[in-house]
Amino acid sequence: MGDLYDLFKVLVGKRFPFQLVFSNEYWMIESGKHVFPIQKYRLVYENLLAMGAKKENFLRPRPAPDEDVLLVHSERYLKRIKTGGLSQTELKVLEIRYSPEIVRFALLSVGGTVLAARKALESGLAVHIGGGFHHAFPDHGEGFCLLNDIAVAARKVIAAGLAERVMVVDCDLHQGNGTAAALSGRPEIFTLSIHQMDIYPHEKPLSTLDIGLWAGDGDAKYLAGLRAHIPKVYREFRPHLVIYLAGADPYEKDQLGGLAVTKAGLKERDKLVIESARRLGIPVAVVLAGGYALDIKDTVDIHLNTVRIAQRVQRIYPAPPSPLAAVHRPV
Repeated sequence: MGDLYDLFKVLVGKRFPFQLVFSNEYWMIESGKHVFPIQKYRLVYENLLAMGAKKENFLRPRPAPDEDVLLVHSERYLKRIKTGGLSQTELKVLEIRYSPEIVRFALLSVGGTVLAARKALESGLAVHIGGGFHHAFPDHGEGFCLLNDIAVAARKVIAAGLAERVMVVDCDLHQGNGTAAALSGRPEIFTLSIHQMDIYPHEKPLSTLDIGLWAGDGDAKYLAGLRAHIPKVYREFRPHLVIYLAGADPYEKDQLGGLAVTKAGLKERDKLVIESARRLGIPVAVVLAGGYALDIKDTVDIHLNTVRIAQRVQRIYPAPPSPLAAVHRPV
């Protein structure tokens, strides 16, 4: 009850301590019978409202324009997804049912993460109730991911002059193969991925830093792997923005993995990633990424815990980022 009470006190206050990004369209997509729990977005949103968040605390994203998507994805690929021109092989590796609604969902997700990144740079922290589609490559989609919102957001804030260096901290269960490939060779963007090695993706393009774990490693090894590098990499790379994929799928009851991390361990992970950055004056844009627990209530609870940690950190470090961290002009 303590966690809920603390969150309630903040939510019913004068204003929510940071911006939330969300679209009702996220959960209206018809995905058929699928392991990806599309309804989790609605449940997270409704739980936040029930705990006192106001509708005005949520910013509604617009679909990303072509010019943003083309910062990462090829013109040919974008045209083919918009016109339904994907081959059967491409649809198979995508692993979700193709439809115009899925294309709109992907474009909204990109727009949402770009918006969250912009808002984080303005005020220090923002949370996108969505995003984290890190398996999309520049020329094809994979693993439920049609477009890579993370890579586009990183490229966009740099192209817009809002940041000179961006760090992606990917704590989804799976290695961020699409992000690693899309952002390879860009010294202004640091990609960190902590993931389970003995599952999808089988081919793992090199991130700037990969932390590989194995089935059954649990809380101790998971947190030790992160603590070996955070906040050290923050101090060394000095990013102007961290984009944090707070995946719920390292959880011990997740259907797609076996890292055996507890909810308490995931809360400690969130605290380490977010607080270490904010303590150094680095803005953080949080996205939810994956989560496939047998009981969807567990996935939703883990995502809500991330919001709880974020609001506590923002209450302790509410000041805007340092002048080095951002140039305040709209994307």
